[in-house]
Amino acid sequence: MARPDELTFAPLGGIGEIGMNLSIYGLGNRHQRSWLAVDLGVSFGDEEHLPGIDLILPDITFLEKERKNLLALVLTHAHEDHFGAIIDLWPKLKVPIYATPFSAALFAAKCEGEPNAPDIPVNVVPVGARIDIGPFNVEFVPVAHSIPESNALAIRTSAGTVLHTGDWKIDPTPVIGLPTDEKRLREIGEEGVLALVGDSTNAVRDGRSPSETEVAAALAGLVKSARGRVAVTTFASNVARIKAIADAARLAEREVVVIGRAMERVVQVARETGYLDGVQEFRDARFYGHFPPDKVLALCTGSQGEPRAALARIANDDHPQVTLNKGDRVIFSSRTIPGNEKAVGRIINGLVSQGIEVITDRTHLVHVSGHPRRDELREMISWVKPQILVPAHGEALHLSEHAALARQAGVPKVIVCGNGDLVKFGPGDPGVIDELPHGRLYKDGFLLETEQARAVVERRRMSFSGAVFVALAITDKGELADDPQVDLLGVPERDADGKLIDDRVYATVMSTFESLPRARRRDPDALAESVRRAVRSEVNAAWGKKPVCQVQVLTV
Repeated sequence: MARPDELTFAPLGGIGEIGMNLSIYGLGNRHQRSWLAVDLGVSFGDEEHLPGIDLILPDITFLEKERKNLLALVLTHAHEDHFGAIIDLWPKLKVPIYATPFSAALFAAKCEGEPNAPDIPVNVVPVGARIDIGPFNVEFVPVAHSIPESNALAIRTSAGTVLHTGDWKIDPTPVIGLPTDEKRLREIGEEGVLALVGDSTNAVRDGRSPSETEVAAALAGLVKSARGRVAVTTFASNVARIKAIADAARLAEREVVVIGRAMERVVQVARETGYLDGVQEFRDARFYGHFPPDKVLALCTGSQGEPRAALARIANDDHPQVTLNKGDRVIFSSRTIPGNEKAVGRIINGLVSQGIEVITDRTHLVHVSGHPRRDELREMISWVKPQILVPAHGEALHLSEHAALARQAGVPKVIVCGNGDLVKFGPGDPGVIDELPHGRLYKDGFLLETEQARAVVERRRMSFSGAVFVALAITDKGELADDPQVDLLGVPERDADGKLIDDRVYATVMSTFESLPRARRRDPDALAESVRRAVRSEVNAAWGKKPVCQVQVLTV
């Protein structure tokens, strides 16, 4: 008698972190499983710890090996942390992609704006549809979030049903789009849900997330009361917020000028898909200066302090078309993503120092989260009644709090797992049964590098302790053919006594060379290593830090 198929789940990104979401569901046995991937996102590089790294992507080595068994990639919604890695990683998989209309359209626009993007076909699925993908039946269940057409996925299999919530909240009055479909979720719960894999982002926050409608009212009042120019920055993908800002501008008799390519792209897609029907036309940046200060509103990218985005350029007074002056008002209709605090703070301080009024969510209801707080998490559990709950989409604290809440709510089995853990949902006792290959890839310019890549490691070290480059020309008799060349990068010019560190390094190179036996001088590798060690030690004595040191030995 054949053993029944096992239903398994493995996060390859997005657990123990916020961003880089990639989940896979497997059906079969340990010898062969069919796989369904959900989302393929990025997180963003941190200049302090990962200098020069633009994006962080999940390592998909496991999926590449299982490519023949990988049936599809299904997208819950079109935020970068859920679909931002597709352009770079899809060519390694060439798997069918399924998405609802807005997500598909925004992805197409993203591809158009990306140099040399591959041709990636997307199967467009109606909102609320059910589709069969091999042994998986996938239903797209509308949920409220900070972007149109966010979906929970009800994944039905012969071994049971999983509800993968994606990003969601309960908002009965969203400015655009559908509210979270409580009726359908309750019906799925009555059918029987084996496991719920759920958003944990706000599991540390009590109560409920406020509605987008409340933010819209606050924005309308702030725009109406402003006397000078108004600039509003928000996440470009938040179409509901864009509509709220446009409505506020219309009530205050202001023209909306869109500043920033990402914002222009989302506005275009939102109009094409009907989400901005009835909203006035926006103006191009070149018209900004044509309007009186009390008749214009700039809708800007750059809410996260991105140095090349519109708001940073405006704050630095180097935007070619847009300026702000003393008495103007800037509204940050966003929250600062952890890691971006310094960059955002620099922009805010720069604006305030120019006499510009800055309004944030610290003092006004100008932003709400798109993720559920604790009361909403309890409601989802009561609707769906899962036998198993896996906290996802959060850092360790968020996962732990979600898990504790689920246990208090009476969920029979709660499994806290990490990236790479293979979790068996059933049949039999659920739990972690294996670990799959997982990790991170770094987008470095046009290239994808592993965590262990030399360039990534060395650049991190150089950003902390600089670099020293030494070139030696040696005769075949082991004598110097010319004076050594020494270059220091990112190393202080003088030590605490005022002596040139450059001179100390040069003297160390010479004394090290002269102290070596002639046989070691004639061995380029041995000579280079001796000089390297001595130079690093000398700089450490002068500065307290050991730089990266490269020594090149030429035999002449």
